[in-house]
Amino acid sequence: MPTHYTNEQVTDWLQAVKDPEIPVLSLVDLGVITDIDCSEVDKVAVTITPTFSGCPAIDHMQEEVISVLKAQGVPNPSITVSYATPWSSDRISPQGLASLKAFGLALPGSSLAVDDLDLLEQATCPFCDSSQTVMKSMFGPTQCRSLHYCDNCKQAFERFKPL
Repeated sequence: MPTHYTNEQVTDWLQAVKDPEIPVLSLVDLGVITDIDCSEVDKVAVTITPTFSGCPAIDHMQEEVISVLKAQGVPNPSITVSYATPWSSDRISPQGLASLKAFGLALPGSSLAVDDLDLLEQATCPFCDSSQTVMKSMFGPTQCRSLHYCDNCKQAFERFKPL
């Protein structure tokens, strides 16, 4: 029997697909899932926009999305990787921002405010909410994170970069 899926249904299912580098954050909440097309019966097409063009996890993300959709009975899901509109940290949902902070990552802030290195250096500590922090390295364990230190609670932390 043919099935007509809904965007809401598919979005719900894709909450189970976690970012491989930040496993508390779904691709939906990260804003990497940029389009879901359920306009045809028995078909679901998903568009993914990676956080960086050289993202090493894109193949893994595609496999996970397909796996979740097939587990829900979608016979032939399709995935498109698109760079037409670049990903921005402004795409992270409120739940995603809360998950980042709970994971111990400083929040990125608005990408619209980033126009010089001084603004990139400013980060609020995810542990004590102090603004008395210092960026130790622009480059963290992944391209999308930087390394910081809190002078207040003496904790090192990473910040998800605003892009």
